[in-house]
Amino acid sequence: MNGKDETSAPDSGALAFQGADAQLAQAAVMWRRRLAGERRVSPLTLDAYTRDLRQFLTFLAERLDASVGLAGLSELKPGDLRAFRARRREQGVGSRSLLRQLAGLRSFARYLGREHLATIGVFDKVRTPKNPRVLPKALPAVKARELASGESDEGETRPPWIAARDRAVLALLYGAGLRISEALSIRRAQAPVGAVDSLRIIGKGGKTRAVPVIIPARKMVETYLELCPFALPADGPLFVGARRGPLSPRIIQLTVERLRGALGLPDSATPHALRHSFATHLLGRGGDLRSIQELLGHASLSTTQIYTSIDKARLFEAYLASHPRATSR
Repeated sequence: MNGKDETSAPDSGALAFQGADAQLAQAAVMWRRRLAGERRVSPLTLDAYTRDLRQFLTFLAERLDASVGLAGLSELKPGDLRAFRARRREQGVGSRSLLRQLAGLRSFARYLGREHLATIGVFDKVRTPKNPRVLPKALPAVKARELASGESDEGETRPPWIAARDRAVLALLYGAGLRISEALSIRRAQAPVGAVDSLRIIGKGGKTRAVPVIIPARKMVETYLELCPFALPADGPLFVGARRGPLSPRIIQLTVERLRGALGLPDSATPHALRHSFATHLLGRGGDLRSIQELLGHASLSTTQIYTSIDKARLFEAYLASHPRATSR
């Protein structure tokens, strides 16, 4: 022990917050640690919040023509925040990203308040930008099965084990409703093969859920493991790349791009669309909304309820297309 308080010496990470003075930058570093430790936010959220705060501090430093400190943040006016949002709009940032950015900045302001470093009330005085409701784009059941099978009429040029690997990943996205990051986080020891018919998944916010794996998906994983040329350690990733390292999500995204071209699917047919299709098709077959929430790992039922809108929209489309008087005046 050197007797120094951990907040007394500047952290090397504080240098990343350009536009902030040393005290504010160090506070930002400690906020990041709090989010990653006690709050256990996902790495993607942590990176996004950090980037959002960095952009905000850089903007303020340019606007004030001076480095920003805790006192300066306490004196912010709604006009400063509106100017920042206007700048982001000019840069092509949409409402969804602005909402996330505002959430990150509010999180930082709350942290400063809890630590008695600064009181920042400006975020309570501005109107939250409206986020247009965009329904998840699910695929028709037939197309989802075709995409999840990973097969097309085109000649297969990939090594058999790689083709089997990609099919196994896609089968889990549609058959178990996994996010692509969740599928690629599965360890070899967890592989759903043989009598292992479920997975324990750690999703967003460190939330753990049990997910059943249907027989077709399990068979695809078994085929992949039979063909895989590597001896996969139990504590290593189940899905690996050609050089034996962890499989990159980009590889699966490229596979889906190739498949949707061969299958004549729209650009909305992405790996994540298979997860949306999983939820929509379960609901359409009479699945219970609360059970679907648990399978997807949604923290709030309201997040899952958006799939009821998709189901209603499809019913209405079918009515307009089929009812003999739907188009009569």
